[in-house]
Amino acid sequence: MTALDQIPTDTRPGILICAWEAEGSGWDPVEDLSGEPWSPEGARTVPVPSAEPDALASTLSTYLNDDRCRALLLVGRTRKADGFRLQMRAENRTAEGTHRPDDVSPSVARATAPVGDMVRALQEAGLAAGATSEAEDDAGSYLLYRVLTSLPDGSATPAVGLLRAPEDESDDAVQRAVKAAAQAIARHLAPLPRSRAY
Repeated sequence: MTALDQIPTDTRPGILICAWEAEGSGWDPVEDLSGEPWSPEGARTVPVPSAEPDALASTLSTYLNDDRCRALLLVGRTRKADGFRLQMRAENRTAEGTHRPDDVSPSVARATAPVGDMVRALQEAGLAAGATSEAEDDAGSYLLYRVLTSLPDGSATPAVGLLRAPEDESDDAVQRAVKAAAQAIARHLAPLPRSRAY
């Protein structure tokens, strides 16, 4: 049984939230003693723990092949900015950024999440935020590329985005940013048909 199967009558679409850095801090999906992860209005959060990049890319792609899961928000840190960054594209590079592992796949993949709305939501939450086309040579960019290029054909494209927090940003600010970004994504998601409810 996966996290998607735990509530059999839930018609809210699933949003995967994955902080890819095992040692990273900031995003904790469980806010209280209930043990239930926080969810935005109209959607259901599905927390995915960090793992080795190739295994994690496969796990995330498997979730997104399930019609009940309609979005993914990757969460990590940036070394290149003082504010939050929504990364709009990723290149065909290894997790270390050293070379192109595949000469057949596209050189660039573009995020499908509503980046403009996400930036506005962060700014309305009092956080400095912007969008960027500049990728960083790390597992976050690698995961974004791998997931985007493995999305299934013939169905509505899931919303996939990557949120980066400044390295020295407080955990509280990261929590607020993740929530604001997820709420912006959720506003674009339709409820699941009853026949596909979890």
